[in-house]
Amino acid sequence: MDRTILHCDLNGFYAAVECLHRPELKDVPMAVGGDVEKRHGIILAKNERAKKFGVTTAETVWQAKQKCPNLVLVPPRHDEYDKYSKLVNLIYERFTPLVEPFGIDESWLDVTGTMHIFGDGQKIADTIRAAVKSELGLSVSAGVSFTKVFAKLGSDYKKPDATTVISRENYRSIVHPLPVTDLLFVGDAAANVLARLGIATIGQLAQSDRKLIMDKLGKMGGVLHDYANGLDDEPVRSADDERQAKSIGNGMTFKRDLLGLDDIRTGVMALSDTVAARLRQEGLKCSTVQVMIKDPQFRSISRQRKLDAPTHLAAEIGDTVVELIRDSWDMDAKIRTITVTGADLVASDGSGQMSLFADAHDSRRAKNEKLERAMDNIRDRFGKGAISSGAAVRNDLGIGPDDAVDD
Repeated sequence: MDRTILHCDLNGFYAAVECLHRPELKDVPMAVGGDVEKRHGIILAKNERAKKFGVTTAETVWQAKQKCPNLVLVPPRHDEYDKYSKLVNLIYERFTPLVEPFGIDESWLDVTGTMHIFGDGQKIADTIRAAVKSELGLSVSAGVSFTKVFAKLGSDYKKPDATTVISRENYRSIVHPLPVTDLLFVGDAAANVLARLGIATIGQLAQSDRKLIMDKLGKMGGVLHDYANGLDDEPVRSADDERQAKSIGNGMTFKRDLLGLDDIRTGVMALSDTVAARLRQEGLKCSTVQVMIKDPQFRSISRQRKLDAPTHLAAEIGDTVVELIRDSWDMDAKIRTITVTGADLVASDGSGQMSLFADAHDSRRAKNEKLERAMDNIRDRFGKGAISSGAAVRNDLGIGPDDAVDD
């Protein structure tokens, strides 16, 4: 039996929350915008009136003002958005315990096991949208489908405040004409590769030769080909699901765009240092390293690699991330944001299989372990900024020993 999965997406979330607190903003074109001085001078969210002027999320405040000179800008209040995000997810949990947040304003829900109580997927989606609107004053667009990927495509298909059902009977007519870039995890680099193969739509990807796509994009190419064909059995995992892999990560939007290997290594090593320190603090090691890269146009890709042996060392995490970026990123393209994550965590008490090449690496690993633990001790005694890796010294990227890094 097919699953029934919902993807619920809050419409213009930040702007909608601001309008709750200042109702007069509903009657003017308005947007939530970041701080220009900190390179967050972009449109984070806009209301429908601003949208009619052509204002788009992720464009600069300057560009938005050119389109709409009377645009009212308000600064973001992330604590408030986090509060409303939690309240919305509590509403979702009335209908199923299987609620998986995907960012602050999106969540997947698996309602397969509760339809006998609440009705079919469309009825549940419509009931949720009505509840969120009446109780919190926010609107939701929902997708209903038999896979997580198609459910997300459904929530994007019709906005605002709408439900779209993508079934086995209609998915080819709805999904296949869409641009391939609408498919989850098709970033700019993958889209460029597919374009060179003459693939511009999801349907063309679905009908292509799977082996050819894997030859060009590796294992992820096979995953994307499966997604396009509705072959996605990834479960919806609740926050307390023991099967869900725990992770520790940090990301940063840099003061200027990174360009080239030296810049990338500087940024990656600083981030890896914070991730490794937190792993050691928690008594954990990561078995998988993940990286998310975002360019100045806010297009992003994610990559991950399983390690030969679990680690909590910045040098090993950083080297792996640099290799991932070199293998999957155009080194002539600029990078705005990098997030480094250690996943598939295990206790650092020696659990986990040793590498087949442990003898060759033991000496260097022991030296790095001693060095990084010495840095931990200095930070514990004298504060976070007392000592830093070389990556955090004398750079113009906004990285410093006292700079907090966004989770």
